[in-house]
Amino acid sequence: MPVIWLTLIVLAISVVGFVLGRRRALASADGDSRNLHSLPIYYGSNALMKSIVPAFGLMVLWLLAQPLFIDNRIAQMIPEAGIAEGSNIGLVMAEVRRTADGLENAVAAGLLDNDAARNGQSDVAELTQILRDAGQVVTGQITQPVLEAAQAYRALSGTSNLLMTIAVLIVALAGAVWGASEGQKTFRARNTVEQGVLALLIAAASVAILTTVGIVLSLIFNTVEFFRLYPASEFFFLLEWAPSFSGRGGASSLGIIPLLWGTLYISFVALLVAVPIGLFAAIYLSEYAGPRMRSIAKPLLEVLAGIPTIVYGLFALLTIGPILLSVFGNDGLGWMQGQRAVLTAGLAMGIMLIPFVSSLSDDIINAVPQAMRDGSYGLGATKSETIKQVVLPAALPGIVGAVLLAASRAIGETMIVVLGAGAAARLSLNPFEAMTTVTAKIVSQLTGDSDFASPEALVAFALGMTLFIMTLGLNVLALYIVRKYREQYE
Repeated sequence: MPVIWLTLIVLAISVVGFVLGRRRALASADGDSRNLHSLPIYYGSNALMKSIVPAFGLMVLWLLAQPLFIDNRIAQMIPEAGIAEGSNIGLVMAEVRRTADGLENAVAAGLLDNDAARNGQSDVAELTQILRDAGQVVTGQITQPVLEAAQAYRALSGTSNLLMTIAVLIVALAGAVWGASEGQKTFRARNTVEQGVLALLIAAASVAILTTVGIVLSLIFNTVEFFRLYPASEFFFLLEWAPSFSGRGGASSLGIIPLLWGTLYISFVALLVAVPIGLFAAIYLSEYAGPRMRSIAKPLLEVLAGIPTIVYGLFALLTIGPILLSVFGNDGLGWMQGQRAVLTAGLAMGIMLIPFVSSLSDDIINAVPQAMRDGSYGLGATKSETIKQVVLPAALPGIVGAVLLAASRAIGETMIVVLGAGAAARLSLNPFEAMTTVTAKIVSQLTGDSDFASPEALVAFALGMTLFIMTLGLNVLALYIVRKYREQYE
């Protein structure tokens, strides 16, 4: 049964449980809700909650565990002779899943009957053509081991889905009956429902923490696997980035220093653009602009933060790059050879970061107590002198925190770099040359049919772990500075 239909049935069962629980509670009180411990809606909600929460929880856990279990079972069925030279079990399992999906599509389209889809002795050439006719992408001729594994995969998936449907429906029905049976006038339904809602709120709050832990663990495990295959000393200290994938010859040189240099260089150029403009805009909006101008200018400035980064990348490629090339290229000063360069990506990224700096700095400057301004004016200082000698020094810790948050945002940017900076990993001080960053190389290393047993693919996780530690450090430092500032002036 499709998951959507199972979900609708569970919802229907829980609604029935709600009605029965409420009706039973009223019946136990002779129809007078004043004789009940809780309002009637709580008795219905108790039955609904005990039906829907365990059923959906079981469904989610089953759907998460099912692929792992089936993949493990099917992988054990594939003989070593069924794995082609230069391939691995991961690629074979991907082909098995595609073939299983193709069998399902062919049965649904009427191109293949169910018995033929289950028959392990089907003609592989004929079946390959049927799958192509069903619109399934097949990389080549399906082998007999892959076909048999796909048929077993389809059978196991069908059996597992059937068992899941039965188990979820039993749990939903049992929960509805249990909740409805508790519909007695002395039952503390409100307490039970509130405790259940509290548990759901705690679970929702834990999702972010568990997700962060999952991200970190996935990075750690794959990073450790990478350092088993590639020396850590070369990764951190080698001055060359030259991955050589299987079949292209040569050994890979996977030094992170050129990528870190490109990341920090482009981020530095972006901050050179964003910090002065953003800070000046914040000073104007907080100290000089009237209420009407502020109500118009600040929302317009913050619109920049809502523009997708891919749009900034296209802007860098189609607008900023050609303008810089016309001025600094062969037709101008002759310093720039192409549209993609550090300066191109840095300018686009700096424009993107302006609202981050201006909005945070504006809030921080406004948090400076008015009494400090009034004291400065009372001593005879002008408005500009008050801003320079009183307001900005008082707001400096918060402004530094805003700049650090913008820096962490710049370090993690990808699309602007991919489109505007190029893909060359080099150590150079020339801002008119193409360079690349850690994030861009993470994308390139994981694009295509990567063999996750090779260091050329696993290096993406080591790069990600390094980037995660850098941005985490900047964020912690920025939040510490901002919190210290707020404690001082609140």
